[in-house]
Amino acid sequence: MIPSLSIAALQASYRGGELTPTLLVESLLRRCADYPEYAIWISPPDAARLSERARELEERGMQALPLFGVPFAIKDNIDLAGVPTTAGCPEFARTPAESSTVVQRLLDAGAIALGKTNLDQFATGLNGTRSPYGACRNAFDPDYVSGGSSSGSAVAVALGLASFSLGTDTAGSGRVPAAFNNLVGFKPTCGLLSSHGVVPACRSLDTLSIFALSAADAQRVFAVALAEDTRDPFSRAAQPHGFDFGHAARFRFGVPAAKELEFQGDADARRMFGEAVERLRAMGGEAVEIDLGPFLEAARLLYEGPWVAERYQAIRGFFDAHAQALLPVTRRIVEGAARWSAADAFGAQYRLRELRRVCDQVWRAVDCVLTPTTSTIYTRAEMLAEPIARNSELGRYTNFMNLLDYAAVAVPAGLRGDGLPLGVTLFAPAHQDLPLLRLAERWLQRRGVPCGARETAPYVCDAPPPDPVRSGQVRIAVVGAHLAGMPLNPQLLERGARLHEVTRTAACYRLYALPDGRRPALVRVARGGAELECEVWEMPARELGDFAAGIAAPLGLGSVLLQSGATVPGFICEPLGLDGARDITDFGGWRAYRAAERPATA
Repeated sequence: MIPSLSIAALQASYRGGELTPTLLVESLLRRCADYPEYAIWISPPDAARLSERARELEERGMQALPLFGVPFAIKDNIDLAGVPTTAGCPEFARTPAESSTVVQRLLDAGAIALGKTNLDQFATGLNGTRSPYGACRNAFDPDYVSGGSSSGSAVAVALGLASFSLGTDTAGSGRVPAAFNNLVGFKPTCGLLSSHGVVPACRSLDTLSIFALSAADAQRVFAVALAEDTRDPFSRAAQPHGFDFGHAARFRFGVPAAKELEFQGDADARRMFGEAVERLRAMGGEAVEIDLGPFLEAARLLYEGPWVAERYQAIRGFFDAHAQALLPVTRRIVEGAARWSAADAFGAQYRLRELRRVCDQVWRAVDCVLTPTTSTIYTRAEMLAEPIARNSELGRYTNFMNLLDYAAVAVPAGLRGDGLPLGVTLFAPAHQDLPLLRLAERWLQRRGVPCGARETAPYVCDAPPPDPVRSGQVRIAVVGAHLAGMPLNPQLLERGARLHEVTRTAACYRLYALPDGRRPALVRVARGGAELECEVWEMPARELGDFAAGIAAPLGLGSVLLQSGATVPGFICEPLGLDGARDITDFGGWRAYRAAERPATA
């Protein structure tokens, strides 16, 4: 019996001796045989290869292997050494000598590559029906679409055949299949995961994606896969993520205006999105209505503009020689590149820049945005009857993300009345991947039900996932004129600071009013101290130098001990500055002192 396939649960079973990689592989091979009609695999799990890999891991042991014995599936436009890469087109197939950068990093961390999964041909589609290897079926109801193009990767995780899987995402392929199969679908900031060894769709927009049973598992995989790669010209280093709204007790999230929400008549989808908004509010979020119009206009550029020419460029040599090898619907899309000129491409880039400037204004008001992942879900028959129109509808809320350089995570929103899952998506600016994943994990724990179609119980790990990126934030303790609502508080706000907590200092300080009457002085004492009102603010580290330069003597920054025992930078006073100062410790804080003094000075 396989335990939960969550990474933490598997590793606990390995450590406890209840499971070995060999036992896991044997069990998964039997389970994979249960779903031949789902068209999950292009290169299915190979018993001999997997047994050899299991023995290798058992000889090495778990030490220093963060993904020891964790099984994963690979979308078949991503290279795995010795296994053909087809991109969903048999005539295109080639067998790589080495694995893609990301796959190799996962293997080096101890993961077990099961096989290569089905996809919409050349990653062109969001529905999962565009493959000569068969239409991949939904894990909850085989009459419905699985979502694409990373169809097989999502269904493999949903049916309990893998702990996680790799997909790619250009227009939503890492999120739509997650929504339709009750999974977490993480689309990182473009360029953070190397695309070396990946067949491109739109090379300037592509990113690898991760399907998982929890956001914590996605974060574990991300921590291993993350690395700048000189072999990928679009690779870039991760930047500090800034304010961690994923951990914050209070945060602001954008919600599209009601007139911009389209559900294609799906009453369940509309209800579930409304419930999702309320769930985020219950988690401490403040909903802020936003104008989704500019985002939707940007989305239309992807398939209604010259970016389709990049899909042609990705396979240009093969297409020019073997156009008839493509499925008719795929060929029709790629052939559309001929209508666009270089001037059109530049014009579209200019318009995208204009739209991005408008869209980015939303980040002045919110930390992240919540949208549906899709408007609804379709049967395979409905999709095949109108393949272009239905597919376009599935991308309404996803197509703009990579064009605008945002990070996103799709999470389950529940089940419709007919038992089919739908999801919602949280997105934020580039490099805010970790706050998104942390907020998604809080979402899942509050929701209290497992992901996937086969998992029987959610698994919550006590140990937090690894943190592969610095926040780039610093915390400052303030006790006087920089408190919220006080005269100097704007100096924090204009530098992007956020209130982290309202607390008190440790009982080892005394507070003085300086002779100018406008500022207090905090002084640490060996005896006779008291706990004093204190706020801890968080600001970007890059702003600290400028902020500190504006602090006038006798005040400066030092270390302040809080009631909790934590030490953070904060305002302290030079002893010489106390000449003529008034001891106001008994007031308990600067705010209370000022309130008491106000009638006397009015």
